[in-house]
Amino acid sequence: MEVNRTDRTFLITGGGGYFGFRLACALLKTSSHVVLFDVRPPSQELPEGIVFIQADIRDYAQVEKAVRGVNCVFHVASYGMSGREQLNRKLIEEVNVQGTENILRACVAHGVPRLVYTSTFNVVFGGQEIKNGDESLPYLPLHLHPDHYSRTKSIAEKQVLKANGSPLNNTTGVLRTCALRPAGIYGPGEERHLPRIVSYIENGIFRFVYGDPDSLVEFVHVDNLVSAHLLAAEALTEKRQHRAAGQPYFISDGRPVNNFEFFRPLVEGLGYSFPTLRLPISLIYLFAFLTEMVHHVVGQIYNFQPLLTRTEVYKTGVTHYFSMRKAREELGYEPKLYDLEDVVQWFRGRGHGKKRSQSSIKKLILDVVLVVAFTAVVLSCLPVVGQ
Repeated sequence: MEVNRTDRTFLITGGGGYFGFRLACALLKTSSHVVLFDVRPPSQELPEGIVFIQADIRDYAQVEKAVRGVNCVFHVASYGMSGREQLNRKLIEEVNVQGTENILRACVAHGVPRLVYTSTFNVVFGGQEIKNGDESLPYLPLHLHPDHYSRTKSIAEKQVLKANGSPLNNTTGVLRTCALRPAGIYGPGEERHLPRIVSYIENGIFRFVYGDPDSLVEFVHVDNLVSAHLLAAEALTEKRQHRAAGQPYFISDGRPVNNFEFFRPLVEGLGYSFPTLRLPISLIYLFAFLTEMVHHVVGQIYNFQPLLTRTEVYKTGVTHYFSMRKAREELGYEPKLYDLEDVVQWFRGRGHGKKRSQSSIKKLILDVVLVVAFTAVVLSCLPVVGQ
């Protein structure tokens, strides 16, 4: 598809996903054209003014065709953020690194002047404690990343920021880029993390918490993240003196909270009891490590969903939160106050929540099976650990 750049056309890679679609709907208020680029279509009906292109970011020809006539790209597409996807190194590399290279190359070739990249906290975090960190923190050395997703997102962010100032073909202008590093996203209808958490709650798997009860992490409501992206795109314009050009920004709700306490309203709002058993994070990390090893061996035959990966243990159980000062001062970002009430109502409206007829005997049997299985796994590791 080719469109007239004077129409303020925006392209969103990964636009078929939860955040990309939400961003597109917000852009419609100021733009006459929004193009969604993704391998899968959105789950919701497209409003007038939004066009969907089903294409693969790994294919340069498809990317090149999509960026023609566009004057701002939101590069949201990525792969391998959580669960079993985190263990597919080949696809992670192709989407996150090769895909970003394709986007940057196409923007330069077709004179796209602005690109906002959706990055992650993980480019600086790898399990070490961070309190009120800021953008002066160095990138975590690549070999210290516990997962390939974080490693490739770091590589891609560096590519994006390095590309800032690249001369555009067939024009006197240059490419202006910036990167937003969001916390974990939540909101009604979120498709990746919340359904997985709710399934653990409803299947009786969420029976314990772990780590220091005083550990703090951060989250970002989808609408706050949308606001940050709109502000970042505007801060790349001449009107704003290209204030954000070449810069990274941490983005969150600005309210550090214990990971498990954050989800307490969801657990109790669906009618379940919040767990009182607390396990050491070292034990959970060991369990996650063993799970990843098993997946590495049998994943080609049975691609099961790990209960947790090592990175997920760190992200949920180790303190890491960041200052919003730079985003506030340079982008004008002011996060609004949200809670999980709309998330609880979203799930309840779709039939989720504790059923009164649930058998207490069934729950007891499940508890016993989980404890026996978990104990067996831990005991089987003891000789290995002692070697």
